[in-house]
This record gives sequence, C-alpha cells and structure tokens, in this order.
Amino acid sequence: MIPAATDATFSLTPAPSGRATPLVFASPHSGGLYPDDMGAAKGLLEASLRSAEDAAVDQMLTAAAAAGAVLIVGQIGRAYVDLNRAPDDLDPVLILDCPEGPPPGLKTQAGYGVVPRLAGDGTPLYDRRLTLAEARARIARVHAPYHAALAEQMQAARARHGRAVLIDWHSMPARATGPNGPDVVLGDRHGTACATELARRLRVLFEALGWRVALNRPYAGGYATQLWGRPEEGFEAIQIELNRRLYWDEIAGAPSVGWGRCRSGLNRAIAALGEDFV
Repeated sequence: MIPAATDATFSLTPAPSGRATPLVFASPHSGGLYPDDMGAAKGLLEASLRSAEDAAVDQMLTAAAAAGAVLIVGQIGRAYVDLNRAPDDLDPVLILDCPEGPPPGLKTQAGYGVVPRLAGDGTPLYDRRLTLAEARARIARVHAPYHAALAEQMQAARARHGRAVLIDWHSMPARATGPNGPDVVLGDRHGTACATELARRLRVLFEALGWRVALNRPYAGGYATQLWGRPEEGFEAIQIELNRRLYWDEIAGAPSVGWGRCRSGLNRAIAALGEDFV
C-alpha cells in the first residue's frame, strides 16, 4: 500500500545547542509519502512508483548531530515532485499547457523534470497529461517550502560561522555504475562548488572505509549543489551518492546484510568530518 502524505512536506532537525558547525545536511529524495492528488497511472506498481527514491538515506545519517550539522529531509516521494530540480524545469511532454521557452534540459527531456514523467525504473507514472496549474500547485506545496527552509539554514550557518557547507546526500542504484563501479560518487560541479580540500577530505574518509570513490562521474551535482555552490560568497556544496549495494536490497526493498556495517562506517566518517569544523 502506498503511504499517504501528511501536511509535513519536510522535516528539520537542528544541530545540538552550542555544538553547531557550518554543516547543513540535506536528503531531498528520502521521502516516501504521496499526496492523494497525484493521480498516477492505474495499475502502477508501488515498486515502480518508489524506484527513484533514495531508499532510507536519511536513516543512515544518525551522526549528523555529532557532527554539529542541521539535517533537512524531504518527506514527499520524488515521483510527485523532485526537490533536486529547478522549479521551472517543466516537461512539455507531460504538462499540457507548459509555457513556451528554451528547450528543457536533457534530464527533463528524458522524463525526469521537477515533476517527473517516468519512474526511476523507466515506467510511465501517468496515463494522462498534467495541467500547468497542477504542476505549479505541487511545486508551491512541496518544492518551495523545502528550499525556503534550506536557504534559511544556509544563511544562518554563514552568519554564524562565515561559511555554510551543504552536503546533499543521495543514493544510486547498483546498476548505475555496474558491479565494478564506485561505492561513492562525490559531485562538486567539477571543482567549482566547494573548496578542493572538502572533496579531498571526504574522499580520504570514505576510502578509509574500503570504499571506492569517484569524483563527478557520473554525478557532478544537481540543482541544490549548483544553487549553493558559491564559495566566493561563503556558500559551499557537495553532492554525495551512496551506492545502494552497500546497504540496500533493491529487489526486496529493504535493508541488506550490509546495512549495519555501512551505517556504522558512514557515521564514523561523518563524525570525523564534523571534527574538522569545530
């Protein structure tokens, strides 16, 4: 049964009092709740609907408080609205009265705009077209408040510390990089979104866990990384993609035997990162 949405479109866990660092953790795609007005295709399987979610990534971040990081987590499923796309990244194939303008980006053309047309496994999400009013209502209800909260936390962190560092946490399906591909992909927009030292430090921490780490391939960072990757203004951002083979059984849709080991290792790395900002 598909979980129904509540009024809460995101959750926000502040850093412990007196221990805040410049770190802001975000998990935009962990949500698995779907509003009743989605109107998905009849017969759409729950497994398909949820196939683009970053399965349980938020549950892996239990050391956020120890690192002095704020944690913001999207609650609404990515198939309803994608929080890591620009709010005007509209798909004219899906949206009936989409305004004319420049051609949409490649991801949107492929079916993965701010209101996706396809599920993560490529299944069509709808057997109808959406109206522009529907799309804009979703963006106003889900996308806008999440990004307003993220902006508030980033600005507050910079005001306190002179620097704000967004770490945008995601996961990637095992098939994305193949059996010999990386366990972690760091995306810093090809060196433009954060200090070089941050990407290097994260690489060292993950490699110390025995994980294979790649930089910017195949994920260089999405909308949030691009939006907040402005080091010259005191805002830095990096996207982290965890390979689900580390912790998740994609067939069963449940934690795998590696869950505990992965979470323990990840949280050791997070705690060590937090020490760098104290």
